[in-house]
Amino acid sequence: MVTMTGAAPDKAPDRIASMFDAIAPRYDLLNHLLSAGIDRRWRKRAIASLGLTGRETLIDLCTGTADVALEARQAARVLGVDFAGAMLRLGLEKVRATRQDRRIMLVQGDATSIPAPSACADAATVAFGIRNVQRPEIACREMARVLRQGGRLAILEFGVPRIPGISALYLWYFKRVLPLVGRLISGHGGAYTYLPASVGTFTPPEEFVTLLRQSGFTDIQTVPLTFGIVYLYIASRSGS
Repeated sequence: MVTMTGAAPDKAPDRIASMFDAIAPRYDLLNHLLSAGIDRRWRKRAIASLGLTGRETLIDLCTGTADVALEARQAARVLGVDFAGAMLRLGLEKVRATRQDRRIMLVQGDATSIPAPSACADAATVAFGIRNVQRPEIACREMARVLRQGGRLAILEFGVPRIPGISALYLWYFKRVLPLVGRLISGHGGAYTYLPASVGTFTPPEEFVTLLRQSGFTDIQTVPLTFGIVYLYIASRSGS
Protein backbone atom coordinates (compact mmCIF):
# COMPACT_ATOMS: atom_id res chain seq x y z
CA MET A 1 0.00 0.00 0.00
CA VAL A 2 1.27 3.48 -0.87
CA THR A 3 1.25 5.86 2.07
CA MET A 4 1.79 9.53 2.74
CA THR A 5 4.72 10.43 4.92
CA GLY A 6 6.25 13.60 6.23
CA ALA A 7 6.34 15.85 9.25
CA ALA A 8 3.04 16.83 10.83
CA PRO A 9 2.08 20.40 9.85
CA ASP A 10 1.73 23.20 12.39
CA LYS A 11 -1.88 23.21 13.63
CA ALA A 12 -1.72 26.16 16.00
CA PRO A 13 -5.30 27.52 16.12
CA ASP A 14 -4.36 31.05 15.08
CA ARG A 15 -2.42 29.77 12.09
CA ILE A 16 -5.20 27.45 10.91
CA ALA A 17 -7.88 30.12 11.36
CA SER A 18 -5.80 32.63 9.41
CA MET A 19 -5.24 30.12 6.61
CA PHE A 20 -8.95 29.36 6.22
CA ASP A 21 -9.82 33.05 6.39
CA ALA A 22 -7.41 33.63 3.50
CA ILE A 23 -8.99 31.00 1.23
CA ALA A 24 -12.61 31.64 2.27
CA PRO A 25 -13.68 33.48 -0.94
CA ARG A 26 -12.81 30.46 -3.13
CA TYR A 27 -13.35 27.72 -0.54
CA ASP A 28 -16.70 26.38 -1.77
CA LEU A 29 -15.68 26.57 -5.43
CA LEU A 30 -12.50 24.60 -4.79
CA ASN A 31 -14.27 22.00 -2.67
CA HIS A 32 -16.68 21.23 -5.48
CA LEU A 33 -14.06 21.47 -8.22
CA LEU A 34 -11.33 19.39 -6.58
CA SER A 35 -13.77 16.65 -5.56
CA ALA A 36 -15.63 16.70 -8.91
CA GLY A 37 -18.78 17.53 -6.95
CA ILE A 38 -18.67 14.32 -4.90
CA ASP A 39 -18.31 16.33 -1.68
CA ARG A 40 -22.07 17.00 -1.78
CA ARG A 41 -22.79 13.26 -1.75
CA TRP A 42 -20.42 12.74 1.18
CA ARG A 43 -22.24 15.35 3.25
CA LYS A 44 -25.64 13.90 2.36
CA ARG A 45 -24.46 10.46 3.44
CA ALA A 46 -23.21 11.80 6.78
CA ILE A 47 -26.50 13.56 7.53
CA ALA A 48 -28.52 10.50 6.47
CA SER A 49 -26.56 8.36 8.95
CA LEU A 50 -27.92 10.43 11.84
CA GLY A 51 -31.52 9.38 11.23
CA LEU A 52 -32.92 12.83 11.99
CA THR A 53 -36.67 13.05 12.59
CA GLY A 54 -37.20 16.82 12.59
CA ARG A 55 -37.04 17.39 16.34
CA GLU A 56 -33.29 17.28 16.96
CA THR A 57 -30.75 19.89 17.94
CA LEU A 58 -27.50 19.39 15.99
CA ILE A 59 -24.06 20.88 16.61
CA ASP A 60 -21.81 21.14 13.55
CA LEU A 61 -18.17 21.69 14.47
CA CYS A 62 -15.68 23.22 12.03
CA THR A 63 -18.78 24.37 10.17
CA GLY A 64 -16.83 26.55 7.73
CA THR A 65 -19.26 28.05 5.22
CA ALA A 66 -22.17 26.06 6.72
CA ASP A 67 -22.61 23.42 4.01
CA VAL A 68 -23.29 20.66 6.54
CA ALA A 69 -25.53 22.89 8.65
CA LEU A 70 -27.60 23.66 5.57
CA GLU A 71 -27.66 20.00 4.53
CA ALA A 72 -29.16 19.04 7.91
CA ARG A 73 -32.59 20.24 6.82
CA GLN A 74 -34.41 17.79 9.07
CA ALA A 75 -32.82 19.11 12.26
CA ALA A 76 -35.04 21.52 14.19
CA ARG A 77 -32.07 23.61 15.31
CA VAL A 78 -28.43 23.72 14.22
CA LEU A 79 -25.51 25.39 15.96
CA GLY A 80 -22.51 25.80 13.66
CA VAL A 81 -19.14 26.46 15.31
CA ASP A 82 -15.91 27.56 13.64
CA PHE A 83 -12.94 29.69 14.62
CA ALA A 84 -12.42 31.28 11.17
CA GLY A 85 -14.40 34.50 11.05
CA ALA A 86 -14.29 34.96 7.26
CA MET A 87 -15.64 31.45 6.72
CA LEU A 88 -18.48 32.11 9.15
CA ARG A 89 -19.40 35.37 7.41
CA LEU A 90 -19.76 33.53 4.11
CA GLY A 91 -21.73 30.82 5.85
CA LEU A 92 -24.07 33.40 7.35
CA GLU A 93 -24.69 34.86 3.89
CA LYS A 94 -25.69 31.41 2.64
CA VAL A 95 -27.91 30.78 5.66
CA ARG A 96 -29.70 34.09 5.16
CA ALA A 97 -30.01 33.59 1.40
CA THR A 98 -31.82 30.30 2.00
CA ARG A 99 -33.94 31.82 4.79
CA GLN A 100 -32.61 29.37 7.35
CA ASP A 101 -31.41 31.98 9.84
CA ARG A 102 -34.22 31.20 12.32
CA ARG A 103 -33.13 27.55 12.43
CA ILE A 104 -29.34 27.82 12.02
CA MET A 105 -27.09 29.81 14.33
CA LEU A 106 -23.38 30.27 13.54
CA VAL A 107 -20.93 31.21 16.27
CA GLN A 108 -17.18 31.69 16.41
CA GLY A 109 -15.59 29.17 18.74
CA ASP A 110 -13.07 26.38 19.19
CA ALA A 111 -13.81 22.66 18.77
CA THR A 112 -11.81 21.97 21.94
CA SER A 113 -14.10 24.23 23.98
CA ILE A 114 -17.56 24.08 22.40
CA PRO A 115 -19.68 27.11 23.37
CA ALA A 116 -22.68 25.02 24.42
CA PRO A 117 -23.91 23.43 27.65
CA SER A 118 -23.49 19.76 28.44
CA ALA A 119 -26.06 17.27 27.11
CA CYS A 120 -27.78 19.90 24.99
CA ALA A 121 -27.66 18.24 21.55
CA ASP A 122 -29.09 15.14 19.92
CA ALA A 123 -26.51 14.96 17.12
CA ALA A 124 -23.08 16.29 16.21
CA THR A 125 -21.15 16.50 12.96
CA VAL A 126 -17.68 17.38 11.75
CA ALA A 127 -16.91 17.45 8.03
CA PHE A 128 -13.24 17.51 7.05
CA GLY A 129 -12.26 19.48 10.11
CA ILE A 130 -11.22 17.09 12.87
CA ARG A 131 -7.74 16.64 11.37
CA ASN A 132 -7.22 20.42 11.60
CA VAL A 133 -7.76 20.46 15.37
CA GLN A 134 -4.52 20.62 17.30
CA ARG A 135 -5.85 18.27 20.01
CA PRO A 136 -8.53 16.08 18.34
CA GLU A 137 -8.89 13.94 21.48
CA ILE A 138 -10.12 17.01 23.37
CA ALA A 139 -12.58 17.85 20.59
CA CYS A 140 -13.97 14.31 20.72
CA ARG A 141 -14.44 14.54 24.47
CA GLU A 142 -16.17 17.88 23.98
CA MET A 143 -18.56 16.35 21.45
CA ALA A 144 -19.36 13.60 23.94
CA ARG A 145 -19.97 16.26 26.57
CA VAL A 146 -22.52 18.26 24.55
CA LEU A 147 -24.39 15.18 23.31
CA ARG A 148 -27.23 13.65 25.26
CA GLN A 149 -27.13 9.96 26.14
CA GLY A 150 -27.65 8.04 22.90
CA GLY A 151 -26.90 11.11 20.79
CA ARG A 152 -25.52 10.42 17.33
CA LEU A 153 -22.17 11.50 15.87
CA ALA A 154 -21.09 11.63 12.21
CA ILE A 155 -17.55 12.63 11.21
CA LEU A 156 -16.28 12.90 7.64
CA GLU A 157 -12.54 12.94 7.12
CA PHE A 158 -10.13 12.31 4.29
CA GLY A 159 -8.20 9.06 4.17
CA VAL A 160 -5.78 7.22 1.92
CA PRO A 161 -7.28 4.53 -0.38
CA ARG A 162 -5.96 1.03 0.26
CA ILE A 163 -6.49 -0.35 -3.25
CA PRO A 164 -2.96 -0.25 -4.76
CA GLY A 165 -3.71 1.22 -8.20
CA ILE A 166 -6.25 3.70 -6.92
CA SER A 167 -3.98 4.62 -4.02
CA ALA A 168 -1.08 5.55 -6.31
CA LEU A 169 -3.32 7.62 -8.62
CA TYR A 170 -4.98 9.36 -5.70
CA LEU A 171 -1.69 10.25 -4.04
CA TRP A 172 -0.33 11.66 -7.30
CA TYR A 173 -3.43 13.82 -7.68
CA PHE A 174 -3.49 14.82 -4.01
CA LYS A 175 0.18 15.74 -3.78
CA ARG A 176 0.76 17.16 -7.28
CA VAL A 177 -2.44 18.35 -8.96
CA LEU A 178 -4.50 19.53 -6.00
CA PRO A 179 -1.89 21.96 -4.57
CA LEU A 180 -1.31 23.47 -8.02
CA VAL A 181 -5.01 23.99 -8.79
CA GLY A 182 -5.67 25.22 -5.27
CA ARG A 183 -2.86 27.75 -5.47
CA LEU A 184 -3.94 29.04 -8.91
CA ILE A 185 -7.58 29.56 -7.93
CA SER A 186 -7.26 30.61 -4.29
CA GLY A 187 -4.02 32.55 -4.61
CA HIS A 188 -2.84 30.85 -1.42
CA GLY A 189 -0.17 28.21 -1.92
CA GLY A 190 0.25 27.15 1.68
CA ALA A 191 -3.34 26.04 2.27
CA TYR A 192 -3.34 23.45 -0.49
CA THR A 193 0.09 22.18 0.44
CA TYR A 194 -1.14 21.88 4.02
CA LEU A 195 -4.12 19.74 2.91
CA PRO A 196 -2.21 16.63 1.76
CA ALA A 197 0.26 17.03 4.63
CA SER A 198 -2.54 17.13 7.20
CA VAL A 199 -4.27 14.09 5.67
CA GLY A 200 -1.08 12.08 5.44
CA THR A 201 -0.20 12.59 9.09
CA PHE A 202 -3.69 12.27 10.57
CA THR A 203 -4.58 9.38 12.86
CA PRO A 204 -5.34 6.16 10.90
CA PRO A 205 -8.97 4.95 10.98
CA GLU A 206 -8.30 2.12 13.46
CA GLU A 207 -6.63 4.50 15.91
CA PHE A 208 -9.34 7.13 15.46
CA VAL A 209 -11.99 4.54 16.38
CA THR A 210 -10.04 3.86 19.59
CA LEU A 211 -9.93 7.59 20.30
CA LEU A 212 -13.72 7.85 19.86
CA ARG A 213 -14.29 4.89 22.18
CA GLN A 214 -12.02 6.40 24.83
CA SER A 215 -13.94 9.68 24.49
CA GLY A 216 -17.27 8.12 25.43
CA PHE A 217 -18.71 6.76 22.18
CA THR A 218 -20.07 3.32 21.38
CA ASP A 219 -21.53 1.50 18.35
CA ILE A 220 -18.73 2.98 16.25
CA GLN A 221 -18.76 2.28 12.53
CA THR A 222 -16.10 3.16 9.98
CA VAL A 223 -17.49 3.50 6.47
CA PRO A 224 -15.03 4.07 3.57
CA LEU A 225 -16.53 6.24 0.83
CA THR A 226 -15.34 6.56 -2.78
CA PHE A 227 -12.66 3.83 -2.54
CA GLY A 228 -11.51 5.11 0.85
CA ILE A 229 -10.75 8.67 -0.23
CA VAL A 230 -13.05 9.66 2.62
CA TYR A 231 -14.09 7.87 5.80
CA LEU A 232 -17.43 8.33 7.53
CA TYR A 233 -17.26 7.63 11.27
CA ILE A 234 -20.63 6.97 12.90
CA ALA A 235 -21.07 6.57 16.64
CA SER A 236 -23.44 6.98 19.58
CA ARG A 237 -22.89 8.72 22.88
CA SER A 238 -22.60 6.07 25.56
CA GLY A 239 -24.89 6.09 28.56
CA SER A 240 -22.13 6.17 31.13
